[in-house]
Amino acid sequence: MGILNITPDSFFDGGKFYVLDQAIKRADEMLNEGADIIDIGGESTRPGADLISIQEEMDRVLPIFSKLKGFPIPLSIDTYKHQVAEEACKLGATIINDISGLQFDPEIVNVAKKYDTYIIIMHMKGHPRDMQKNPQYGNVISEIISFLRKQSTFARGSGVSESRIIVDPGIGFGKTLEHNILILKEIEKFKEIGFPILVGHSRKSMIGALLNHQPPDDRLYGTMAISAYLLLKRIEVLRVHDVRPHFEMREVIEALL
Repeated sequence: MGILNITPDSFFDGGKFYVLDQAIKRADEMLNEGADIIDIGGESTRPGADLISIQEEMDRVLPIFSKLKGFPIPLSIDTYKHQVAEEACKLGATIINDISGLQFDPEIVNVAKKYDTYIIIMHMKGHPRDMQKNPQYGNVISEIISFLRKQSTFARGSGVSESRIIVDPGIGFGKTLEHNILILKEIEKFKEIGFPILVGHSRKSMIGALLNHQPPDDRLYGTMAISAYLLLKRIEVLRVHDVRPHFEMREVIEALL
């Protein structure tokens, strides 16, 4: 899953694809680099990020979906607002990626049901504005698994097909470095939930912390180390900024396996 942020303030690529033509060009590049899915988001969810209005988010992302209508690979809308999700689905989005795990706007499950989209249910503790202010758990793995089970049961009870659910443990969303490392070490435990797993670790601060506080621009190799590990663990979806290196790495690893 290639990341396409239509934002001025995302932690790594904020502002790079904020202009429509640049965003379309990047989508085409990721397609040619081997992306299987493109995830389009209009609101930064980096730690400390401010909220934006529904209208502003629509103004950012809907022109992209309109231009990419009929794109040869699936398009995902990265939002927790049901209004944004619905308008994107009308324009061809077939995946809804909800960082709140259906918490902030439960109506989003009705959009997934109506358009028969996939829905990605992610775990987050708190809100982007405050999620990294001393997050604490009794048992981080069991608490996340419990949350993802509960929310996937809610989605199914609301009419979302079981075959359309994907879960995401939420690396970096209300977790310390130690929490993130433990989640990755124990990633296979999340298979107990019974759904495909997505992991979004690309260029995140945990990698910088492990590599002498490198900035996001210098975190590609650390990202790929985690990605290779996850491929060996047979994790289904990797959400990354850098498509071509990951495509080539996957091709080689799959040949060896």
